[in-house]
Amino acid sequence: MITRRKFLATSALTTGALAMPFLSGQVLAQGAPITLAVPVPISGAFAANGKYAVIGAKLAADEVAAAHGVEISTLDLDTEGKPATAVRRVQDAASQDGAKLFAGGILSSVSLAMGKEAGRAGGVLMTTAGADEITGKDCNQSTFRWSVPTYGAINETVRPLIDMLPDAKKWYTITPQYVFGEGLLSAAKDVFKEKGIEHVGNSYHSLSEREFSGYLTNALSAQPDVLLLLNFGSQSSATLRQAISFGMKQRMTIVVAWASGLEQFEELGADTCEGVYFGAQYWHAAEAPANQALVKAVQEKFGYNPNYSLAGSYIISKLLLEAALMAGSTEGPAVAKELEGMTYDGLTGPETVRAADHQVIKNYYLLKGKAKADMKDKDDYAEIIHSGQSFLDPEAAGCKMPS
Repeated sequence: MITRRKFLATSALTTGALAMPFLSGQVLAQGAPITLAVPVPISGAFAANGKYAVIGAKLAADEVAAAHGVEISTLDLDTEGKPATAVRRVQDAASQDGAKLFAGGILSSVSLAMGKEAGRAGGVLMTTAGADEITGKDCNQSTFRWSVPTYGAINETVRPLIDMLPDAKKWYTITPQYVFGEGLLSAAKDVFKEKGIEHVGNSYHSLSEREFSGYLTNALSAQPDVLLLLNFGSQSSATLRQAISFGMKQRMTIVVAWASGLEQFEELGADTCEGVYFGAQYWHAAEAPANQALVKAVQEKFGYNPNYSLAGSYIISKLLLEAALMAGSTEGPAVAKELEGMTYDGLTGPETVRAADHQVIKNYYLLKGKAKADMKDKDDYAEIIHSGQSFLDPEAAGCKMPS
């Protein structure tokens, strides 16, 4: 007998291999199609991430629809990267379109707001946002998270780098001042304290900041051995570019704790990325079978390799849709029940949805940018130098799942 824990493991998340005739059509008992809502920033500072997230969700929907013989439509919701806007989009999608399945978020503050709203609407949200609170003190029955939270990202980047760079005793941080950045900074400070690292300074910036020279000047004055960038997306790219223009790559090690992967490397170019360390939720060159299947599918359909925004949206969309099929319902509580405890072959290897806090247990990668001369192909920007799993247990993370 195939159980819900084994269903995705046997499918390996590959196109065509998902067809399970005894499940097909259960959700459509009343003849209704499935709607997958995709709440992501399609405009604003993080629109590039949202663009690929929309593509990933549509790819997953098309694969599941073809494999199971069901009708699935995606509903793109532009959150603009703003919590209040995101909540309105979720409310409208639920009331006007009957949406119950929400795959998206990207920004932590947005995901925290949307998860609760999805629950009030009788639905379920799966997100790729990073703040510890999502599966920590603000955990709830309607919210699931695929990405490693900030605690794990720091422990799989900063901790191994401290061991790799024993002479680098002074670190400086640049941090976006919202829940995601605060989570990364708090986790970094804990590792610094444990490892005897001197935290020689921190600069905060807003989510609207584009000019980082003042913060970098402060960092230079502190004379750190390592500059640790805790911002994300276009902001981390702008900070890195400006740091290199200041000659900081020659004076210190630079680390981007949470990179957006291939899309960011393409934007920056090999010369900028060379020698820089990047933490990453996903890397297209990882050898997991399900990832290799995704890479093949994306290359065949679009002619390029999947990046983190696409891959993350793909996997959370696929998980939600498969759970709905297994439940025979798109109602949030029924879908959540199927997701809890699910083990499957994921994009980073074997992955498990932890029932106690709805956190997916998966690998996080530490990458090092390659020299252009060492790149084997146009996307071979970095090598994986470390991967691993670091998660607080649900109690330590502050999750008291409401009944």
